[in-house]
Amino acid sequence: MGISISQFFCAILMIKTERNMSDVILRLKRVAGQVEGLVRMIEREEECSQIITQFQAAKAALDNTFSLVLHRNLKECMSNDDSKSVEKILKLISKQ
Repeated sequence: MGISISQFFCAILMIKTERNMSDVILRLKRVAGQVEGLVRMIEREEECSQIITQFQAAKAALDNTFSLVLHRNLKECMSNDDSKSVEKILKLISKQ
């Protein structure tokens, strides 16, 4: 993806929106649970293929949540004709 977690959260906080982010928070908590599960799997030295599968699932969940937040924020900026915020987001996501 090429964007750091701190940049991801900055993108969320950068744009003031009236949208409720509770679904995003729930998704992130699920990802956190997946990561905790990954740690346990590695500590127990579980099979590599199972660990990789769980990594892929956690990454996909985080990517999907990032896309949701990005879509919402860009949509909000576009509807408010906020080109400055759109430009900031585009700079963040183009840093790969």
